[in-house]
Amino acid sequence: MPNDLADLVASHLVAAARALSAEDPEKAYEHAKVARRFAGRIGVVREATGIAAYHAGQYAEALGDLRAARRITGSDEYLPIMADCERGLGRPERALDLVRSREAERLDRAGRIELAIVESGARRDLGQHDAAVITLQRVPELRDPQPKPWSARLAFAYADALADAGHEEAATDWFARAMGFDEDGETDAAERYAELTGGLIEDLEEDFDESGDEPGDLLDDLADDEEEIEDEAIREAVKDEDEDEAHPAGDPRDDDLSDEDDLTDDQADGGPTGDDVAATPAVGEAPAPPAPVATPVPGGEETRDADDAAERPSATSAPSYGPAFIEPDFGDALDGSEDAEDAEDAEDRTKRQP
Repeated sequence: MPNDLADLVASHLVAAARALSAEDPEKAYEHAKVARRFAGRIGVVREATGIAAYHAGQYAEALGDLRAARRITGSDEYLPIMADCERGLGRPERALDLVRSREAERLDRAGRIELAIVESGARRDLGQHDAAVITLQRVPELRDPQPKPWSARLAFAYADALADAGHEEAATDWFARAMGFDEDGETDAAERYAELTGGLIEDLEEDFDESGDEPGDLLDDLADDEEEIEDEAIREAVKDEDEDEAHPAGDPRDDDLSDEDDLTDDQADGGPTGDDVAATPAVGEAPAPPAPVATPVPGGEETRDADDAAERPSATSAPSYGPAFIEPDFGDALDGSEDAEDAEDAEDRTKRQP
């Protein structure tokens, strides 16, 4: 075969294998047929074409290509697939003939287990349900707890035979065991288990793919949420700082408002005292300086009582809310009046003396 033609055949065989891995048997069969057209006398090409046709459901074509590959290579490796093709064509008796053939005795252990699975299916096709169960019970590997390449298919076939024979409880247990072996989803054990138990098994991987959210996208969304929270906290902090700057601590306007509130409360309780009215500055006015204190004059309680009476407003006078005022100092006038009274007393005492 020329090199360029060999490269063409090899490329189609590789494409067929990739299509089977991608679960696209129809495309795989098309590539295999191209390779068979250019290299139909090569055993590996006929084997690849027969396998692709088998997965595509073309059982007659698959059986013909596998028979040709068997004649070319002399290998009985694909005898279980040939027997299953006979089943697919509705000929379970011919499938059993291949199982009992001398070529079947030359198969390795994996090939014999696959052939036993096909035989069990052929028995079920013939309505021999108990015989189908017994066929698989004779396989020692059925009870092997260690996972092997055939463990999932063997357990599934046995559970399927039990279900057809009416042993649903035992079939449920074996479908569950097949699920444990079938990590790659090679069989329909999960679906059959759900049918028998009435449960619901969701494909988490498909749901995850359909959502369109990759792990990186979820992490990005989480980071965006954290940034939004941080931005909100920063805005709240800036807002608090702005309010503190607009109304700093010790602002006279705040004191004025609080004094007005105290004044209103005093009025509601029965009216404010004169000292409170005099000491309350008006809104917007600077606080009034303290009123000067009169110098105490020695001479008694009467002068201090007069000063207190002058400072206190009458109880009936209405409270003034006008601008703050500075109370005048009457200390000098009172002092002068006291001196005059002392002089008059001295004159009276002088007149009374003889």
